[in-house]
Amino acid sequence: MRRSDRPPSTLVPVGGELMDGFGRVHRDLRISVTDRCNFRCRYCMPAEGLEWLPRDGLLSFEEISRVASLVVERFGIRSIRLTGGEPTVRAKLPDLVRLLSPLPVDLALTTNGATLRLLAAELAEAGLGRINVSLDSLRRDRFEELTLRDGLARVLDGIEAALAAGLSPVKVNVVVMRGVNDDELVDFARFGRELGVTVRFIEFMPLDADEAWSEAAVVSQEEILATIGAVYPLEPPARSNAPATRFRYMDGGGEIGVVASVTQSFCDSCDRIRLTADGQFRNCLFATKEFDLRGLLRSGASDDEVADLVERAVAAKWAGHGIGRVDFIRPARSMSQIGG
Repeated sequence: MRRSDRPPSTLVPVGGELMDGFGRVHRDLRISVTDRCNFRCRYCMPAEGLEWLPRDGLLSFEEISRVASLVVERFGIRSIRLTGGEPTVRAKLPDLVRLLSPLPVDLALTTNGATLRLLAAELAEAGLGRINVSLDSLRRDRFEELTLRDGLARVLDGIEAALAAGLSPVKVNVVVMRGVNDDELVDFARFGRELGVTVRFIEFMPLDADEAWSEAAVVSQEEILATIGAVYPLEPPARSNAPATRFRYMDGGGEIGVVASVTQSFCDSCDRIRLTADGQFRNCLFATKEFDLRGLLRSGASDDEVADLVERAVAAKWAGHGIGRVDFIRPARSMSQIGG
């Protein structure tokens, strides 16, 4: 049985559920394995790049596995997603997947797809279930402008490789930016229908390393649905599957997802926690405070001490990100340093 076909975990958490002060139970762990990336996407990091973490600054695979195993056993985490930077630039990534795949979780990966042709089969064999590929343009010149790399052909080939390896489902994540790629909405819809992959359109969020974001640059869920629906009619969503709301094509040609994190915030049902590549625990993508798990792990702390830090961090989670409010504060670190 493939991991993606397994029923949800029935593991009973031995330490109780991870609940914050607003009653939200956390079951989704995002783990960044590196801050490095082979692209320079303009909303993710500065064009000149960043100063990369030294090797000993990264959590080892064994340290990552220890934290993951602990939160699954103690708190009933059901989903783990590996991110970056670009996770496939971390050497021997399939070895980490092999350490995590025995856990009773939905194990997934988010990648830019540029080197996926080389790794897809081995990742699938190691136990990876699902994969998301980030792709913001189907036009070669625009892709290069957005990423500062001429890599569109390799990304498209990587998507094909993921499908051939049996990774399922394969999803394509598109950050929609007004005046940048919003004229490709129908193109992406057609691409997904023809290839048999689910395209997820993501509202542009203020996570860039400069001041490029503004509310005017956000293309709302309503606009996305109206544009695509005019060509490929869509059914109303049967249910909300936060963070992405799913909409099926009325002709049976698959579905799309929309992550409306700006115009229809799902903070009140958020169940995500995050571990950065350098071992900082974050209770929100937009958190302004981090909790040092790496220092704790390397000081010889017990599992109880590690679990206590995680519980305290989740308890301190705020009500929502506050995008659009006058008191909104951007994270001190860029998206590539936090993890997707």
